[in-house]
Amino acid sequence: MSTNPPRRAWVEQVMGLPVSVLARGAAAGGAPADRAVASFLAELHHLDATFSPYRPDSEVSHLADGTLELQDASRQVREVVARCERAREWTGGLFDATRPDGVWDPSGLVKGWAVERAARHLSGAAIELSGIDWCVNAGGDVLVMAPSGRPFVIGIQDPVDRAAVAATVASTGAAVATSGTAARGAHLYDPRTKATVQTRLLSVTVTGPSLETADVLATAAFVAAERWAQTVARVEGYEGLAIAADRSMARTRGWPLATG
Repeated sequence: MSTNPPRRAWVEQVMGLPVSVLARGAAAGGAPADRAVASFLAELHHLDATFSPYRPDSEVSHLADGTLELQDASRQVREVVARCERAREWTGGLFDATRPDGVWDPSGLVKGWAVERAARHLSGAAIELSGIDWCVNAGGDVLVMAPSGRPFVIGIQDPVDRAAVAATVASTGAAVATSGTAARGAHLYDPRTKATVQTRLLSVTVTGPSLETADVLATAAFVAAERWAQTVARVEGYEGLAIAADRSMARTRGWPLATG
């Protein structure tokens, strides 16, 4: 007889990428889980409508075209402005929400922040949800909440062969974020020089308590190129894995041992 608990999954396109939610536990198939996921996705859609630079009616687009002043923006937008500025400071300028063309684009921070914020609907105190483990995957960035103590095993994509898994990491309550060129090519630039990043690395994956921080750190570490590990070390509690063009891998000292 199988000892695996029941599982259920939801997938929806949000923020221009597939977002999947996996629930595990006896209550995963119940109506409370449905309602929690619906609330989670609804908040992501709301945040996308606010922050997407690709939607002409978003606040970010109105800020860019000058039809909205920052002091008149929503509290959420002003909060993200402050978070982006803090991220620029603690990464030493390796992360910057202002693009080389001068347009403010918080996409590099918003995805992790939004998923983490919306996930409170999944990890709420409702007794009906207390027996459920959750694993959220937002376009390859993962947030795990497993109160049962039973880990989810997260696959890290091989940047050379995107159908393959280069490594795995087991987690009961952490975030995993990856930055690199596998999905979108050489699109990352160094905010300090405005030049496209030139590096032998193809991806940097960061794991730690916060998806927002892990996402920013992964981007900053990739921009830092050969100094990627020192960049990850800027924030206590975060570890990194870098994969080079020859498929060689380098890990920070504390990277979880369940990798291979």
